[in-house]
Amino acid sequence: MYVNRMLLTAALVVVALVVQVAVLARLQLPGAVPDLLLLVVLGLALVYGHTAGALVGFFAGLLADIAPPADHAVGRYALVLCLIGYAAGLTKPEGGAHRSATVPMLVVASAAICSTLLYAGVGALVGDTAARQVGLTGLLITAIVYDLLLAPFTVPLIMALARRGEKDPIGAETGGTGGLRAYGWLGSGTGLTTSGTGLLSKGGKAPKMGKAGKRSARNAKPATLAAARGKAGKIKGVKRL
Repeated sequence: MYVNRMLLTAALVVVALVVQVAVLARLQLPGAVPDLLLLVVLGLALVYGHTAGALVGFFAGLLADIAPPADHAVGRYALVLCLIGYAAGLTKPEGGAHRSATVPMLVVASAAICSTLLYAGVGALVGDTAARQVGLTGLLITAIVYDLLLAPFTVPLIMALARRGEKDPIGAETGGTGGLRAYGWLGSGTGLTTSGTGLLSKGGKAPKMGKAGKRSARNAKPATLAAARGKAGKIKGVKRL
């Protein structure tokens, strides 16, 4: 499961980074650039949780920091996406899936605002004033608009791929007692076997009795009735005393 998760995460991050650098960054849109890498981190964090979201965000941001034509300090975007991935993973419900699209869309809008503010704040600490020159308000508005327009086409697909890799192969087994056997409920030494000699036969049914067994059962019925009558008589006698 972890290998599949790592392979899927690496593939999604690399594809998102290539598309963002080669396509989205060259559209010459006003204000901010649509952040496809951020949406990938959010989609994975909403499925995997806060810990995995922080790790995915850190390595995705680090890859964006060293990928050309990056012109900022290495680790700047890694810190931003690490915090965003951790915060987005905290919104994962206990059931593991969101019932509506409201929470994911709110997470996308909040992440667009927070990532822009964090990126500008970290840049101000290291002496980068590009956000002030362009206009922070315009960056915030355009980042929210672009990410919300792109989110319905990317985040559900990313979450579906992540959930597909999270399915339990043991719980998916069906037919007869296969699922019980997979969880070890029908193991050796418990008396609940699937062979014809145990308590459960093939298909979960009780084994059929032979002719000798039926005769012994018929002979045992009179003795059982007599013993029951004797017990009843003793009980009545005790009540009389």
